[in-house]
Amino acid sequence: MGRLKDKVAIITGGAGGIGIATAKLFLDQGAMVVIADISKEALEKASLEINHENLSYCVVDVSKPKDNEKMVAHTLDVHNRIDIFFANAGIEGTSKPIAEYPDDIFDSVIDVNLKGVWYGCKYVIPKMKAGGSVMITSSVAGLKGFAGLGAYVSTKHAIIGIMRVAALEFASNKIRVNTIHPGPVNNDMMRRIEKDISPENPGEVLKGFETTIPFGRYVDSNEIAQMALFLASEDSKMITGCMHIVDGGMLTN
Repeated sequence: MGRLKDKVAIITGGAGGIGIATAKLFLDQGAMVVIADISKEALEKASLEINHENLSYCVVDVSKPKDNEKMVAHTLDVHNRIDIFFANAGIEGTSKPIAEYPDDIFDSVIDVNLKGVWYGCKYVIPKMKAGGSVMITSSVAGLKGFAGLGAYVSTKHAIIGIMRVAALEFASNKIRVNTIHPGPVNNDMMRRIEKDISPENPGEVLKGFETTIPFGRYVDSNEIAQMALFLASEDSKMITGCMHIVDGGMLTN
């Protein structure tokens, strides 16, 4: 315990696999954590799993400015400070070529993955303590293309731009801003992607992805949490405006 002692962290997408793993690790390291997500039921379930006195939750639609303001107000009311912001909320959309991609799903992916990060940075970072840290979950899909995942790929590329601008704009307050780029993660999102690509044989999709990873397996949520801990801690105090890849070597192919 101790790398985040007395720090206050907000984690969006907090009821998902990466969010839960990161909340547990941050709490173990002495932080006070607010998890935010769109479903109260999912947040209650996650809170029971995490089971820590320094955890609270806030029901938030990250695509809505007012909800981001509510999340900030909740955190300041409970803890009177914000040191760490992990903009982790995201959705995958569907697997369709650009020419066939449903407009409503495209809009939803833009709303959550792109606007959600934008509004989080807009409303959270100005309220953070000097020397704080912001991590944004992008993806290997933010660094290369994947046919059929155009909306997801587009948003994950775009938030690198937000990261770079925020790193410059908040540098005077010594606030670090970085992106994390997971490869395929062994979680519910990848199960949905696998099934969407091949409803009849999602297991073959999993095997296909694994053949592109030199380490031969998906990333575990805890491995993303470890990267988030490094970036949240003072160990990364001179690292900002950077992309941090956790993919088992996938991008070397």
